[in-house]
Amino acid sequence: MVEGRSKDAFRPARSVRYRLLAIALLPMLVVLPLLLGVTVYRWNEKFDATLISKVNGDLTIAHQYLAHILENTGEHVTALGASARFRDAAGDVAALRGLLKEARARLELDFLYVMAPDGRLVVSVTSETADALRTDWPVIRDVLTGKAATGIDIFDNADLERLSPDLAARARLPLVQTPNAVPTDRTEETRGMVVQSASPVTLGEGRAGVIVGGILLNQNLVFIDTINDLVYREASLPEGSQGTATLFLDDVRISTNVRLFEGRRALGTRVSSAVRSAVLGEGRTWLDSAFVVNDWYVSAYEPIIDSFGRRVGMLYVGFLEAPFTAAKYRTALTIAVVFLAITAASVPIFLRWARGIFEPLERVDATIAKVEGGDLSARTGPVDSQDEIGRVAVHLDDLLGQLEQNDQELRRWNEELNARVDERTRELKLANRQLEATTKQLILSEKLAAIGEITAGVAHEINNPIAVMQGNLEVVRAIVGEKAELAKVEFRLLDEQIQRISQIVTKLLQFAKPEEFAGFAGRHAPGMAVADCMPLVQHLLAKATIDVQLENTAERLVLMNRTELQQVVVNLVVNAIHAMPDGGRLTIATRDGERSGRSGVEIVVSDTGVGMAADVVAKVFDPFFTTKRQEGTGLGLSISQTLVTRQGGAISATSSPGRGASFTIWLPEAA
Repeated sequence: MVEGRSKDAFRPARSVRYRLLAIALLPMLVVLPLLLGVTVYRWNEKFDATLISKVNGDLTIAHQYLAHILENTGEHVTALGASARFRDAAGDVAALRGLLKEARARLELDFLYVMAPDGRLVVSVTSETADALRTDWPVIRDVLTGKAATGIDIFDNADLERLSPDLAARARLPLVQTPNAVPTDRTEETRGMVVQSASPVTLGEGRAGVIVGGILLNQNLVFIDTINDLVYREASLPEGSQGTATLFLDDVRISTNVRLFEGRRALGTRVSSAVRSAVLGEGRTWLDSAFVVNDWYVSAYEPIIDSFGRRVGMLYVGFLEAPFTAAKYRTALTIAVVFLAITAASVPIFLRWARGIFEPLERVDATIAKVEGGDLSARTGPVDSQDEIGRVAVHLDDLLGQLEQNDQELRRWNEELNARVDERTRELKLANRQLEATTKQLILSEKLAAIGEITAGVAHEINNPIAVMQGNLEVVRAIVGEKAELAKVEFRLLDEQIQRISQIVTKLLQFAKPEEFAGFAGRHAPGMAVADCMPLVQHLLAKATIDVQLENTAERLVLMNRTELQQVVVNLVVNAIHAMPDGGRLTIATRDGERSGRSGVEIVVSDTGVGMAADVVAKVFDPFFTTKRQEGTGLGLSISQTLVTRQGGAISATSSPGRGASFTIWLPEAA
């Protein structure tokens, strides 16, 4: 029996020993290397992403410089054509040629000439330019319509010959066999990539003409070296790396600072087929490693679009990848060496600490086994450890009894606490909903109360001036006498609008309590009411180029206060004018219509303005909602809806961004 108990006690002790050893060594020998590997892998991804981000930023700078060249060329050519010196020399060919030569040198252009709209040469900086030149370039076609234009175009060798034999010779490049490039039977590149700018000018005797200037980018080393200096300034790359920039015509390097070998640039070499397919074939920007002539570079390529909208070349920047790769390997090797050194020094310490833990635990485990066997007097006894494990061995029996009792009490308390929390949560949710509803009601009540106070003050301040105006208007009629008939319509409109001013305060009260302030309703032809509204908004229409179309086909009459109807129409017309700050078309149509089996009349106010999104359309009739920021109160459409619905009618809106808006008023036919 003693031998059997010894074996039973030994097996769990050996299990605890191995587990503690595993706990001590696994973090250092397994988990930490895995975490370190994942960290290095993630760091490598972030490092590569940083390189791609940098080369993308470099490409942005190069793109901006090319755009700057295009913009400057266009501005210079346009300014030259519009200058007083050009105007003074326009009638004298010799003087004009001298001016063009001076401007060409100053503006660093490769060609500059003036031609007639039919392509006949008027004057050029070189006498070798052909008498007839092409006019089918998009930039030339734009000039013939009256506006200056600048773009990148690809000139055939014959086109360059017509401009200047020197340009044709400069564009010619022998092709160099390049690894990974798309196979080709061509042996040389004769086309030229040209920044071409044109502007309309006036020649002698008022004749129209075109001034054209441009820069040939083939073998333009100043252009490409400037890009390289802008992007890769000194100390912008680590030692051993170097930045490069290249301009491609199709897939041929026509201007580059990439070297074939020391002292010779890689002009005439070609891009790899993978890059060509992605950039020229699919129109994507390439941001990745690429094999450039004879080494790997972190590269960025973007397509170049000519004035016809075709992908005709590429702009490239990049820097040598090898120094960054070597730095990554050195960093990874350093991390591995440091990890191994730390592991070798720390593992013996961990083993010693683990032994001080599992030996006392083996004795505790043996004591528990005796208690389970029925020996309640079994004790662990004193242990060498004076830490928490030693205290556990001394107080084990008391703690086991207290643990069960405390656990039961905690469970009971937890259930009671959960019940109280649930009850309190329900009370808080209900109180929150009641608070939100009460807050909304208080806000609305405060707004309506403010409207009442404002209306009372406005009524007092405005009614007295209105009475004076009405009295003086009668005096004017009496003084004018019979001649007042000549301005009968104007006097009538003045009477109506003075009356309308007096009703403004009443309209605010109608919004707050519409059932108490309904005005007199009369039978009206809606077309006549709409026509009378137009003089009231004529001053607004005069400020913008707006075409007004009135379409009156309604034959039925409606029962509504005439001033209220005009107020609704004028409000919609003013909103339409505000929606068309750059001009447009305003259409006001009246027509007979049916709705829900009832006869009535529709008044449709449509514009071609900026339009509204669906979420805005859903809220336009809400009180105090406005899209005019500080210029509006948000009450116009809300009051209009109140006036229309009070007569049994309806008003609705349809709109979409950029396509204008249409408001439809439906009123029942007068009985």
